[in-house]
Amino acid sequence: MSAAVRPSAGDEAAARARENPAAADGAPIPVTILTGFLGSGKTTLLNRILAERHGEKIAVIENEFGEAGIDHELLFPADGDEPIVEMNNGCICCTVRGDLVRILGELIAKRDAGTLRFDRVVIETTGLADPAPVAQTFFLDEAISRRYLLDAVLTVVDAVHAMRQLDANDQAQEQVGFADRLLLSKTDLVDADAIEALSLRLNAINPRAAIQPVHFGQTPLHEILDIRGFNLNAVLDIEPGFLATHHAHHHHDDRIRSFVFRAEQPFDGKRLQDFLAAVVRIYGPEMLRYKGVLAVDDLSYRVIFQGVHELMGGSPGAPWGAEPRHSVLVFIGRELPRDIFDQGLRQCLRK
Repeated sequence: MSAAVRPSAGDEAAARARENPAAADGAPIPVTILTGFLGSGKTTLLNRILAERHGEKIAVIENEFGEAGIDHELLFPADGDEPIVEMNNGCICCTVRGDLVRILGELIAKRDAGTLRFDRVVIETTGLADPAPVAQTFFLDEAISRRYLLDAVLTVVDAVHAMRQLDANDQAQEQVGFADRLLLSKTDLVDADAIEALSLRLNAINPRAAIQPVHFGQTPLHEILDIRGFNLNAVLDIEPGFLATHHAHHHHDDRIRSFVFRAEQPFDGKRLQDFLAAVVRIYGPEMLRYKGVLAVDDLSYRVIFQGVHELMGGSPGAPWGAEPRHSVLVFIGRELPRDIFDQGLRQCLRK
């Protein structure tokens, strides 16, 4: 894995002159996790982001396998402009996750000291990585969660090979299930029927993630950056279209599925907390993502709820208006027993 701070191809003079508002007011730095199976086009998309004339500096953390040991020192490339930390001794989601925390800490220390400026972070994982442990980094470490905001998980899907990859590799299904945006690459190499079939399958695995084409990395940046896809604090409600139940004629035996729970009655907060704690203890490793907007007790505001495996939490959302109070939750995981979740959640509703 390597980390590099790279300037965009925008107006460098203006960028250097501009003060970084996030550094000044302590606002958390947005982080994008870029994932996708081997050969899907992640690096092409990353290069597109770096080349865009947005005037920002982006700290890039790249994860690659290699035989060399982990180098804990800062290295400088030939042009002397980009500090790089080399870390290539394994997958970001397992053997070197501690080093991800270290790199993020070192980046913020240099930023605070004024020796390094960057406006956001993009983490590109290996094609075999599970995004969940990477995302958990921003919950587990208090110092990291205070200074960084996990904005979204972007998954690039190879339209040519995705069907076979999803059939053969749990990692490919996990990457799809964990995504906030699904970006279809190589769509020019397959016909419309193949794209429709793939889209139906992706929607069955993860109905809340928008699907859009990305041709040689070309996609509007406003649709992939600063979208607050992961953090629900900025979301007033869940898009109904993202939560549609999976297609009735889905023929693939995908272990990762999603389901939605909706209720018109408010939850009893204590019963709900106890039930969720129980299912997380039992099924936590199989619960990739779960999030929702809840009506709880007599609270006048929405409760924004989200979790990753065994980690979960809630926070106040927007106040309820004239519309009826209701709850919507979506669960994405491996072979989760929907009937148990449905029955348990219904028992948590106030009568």
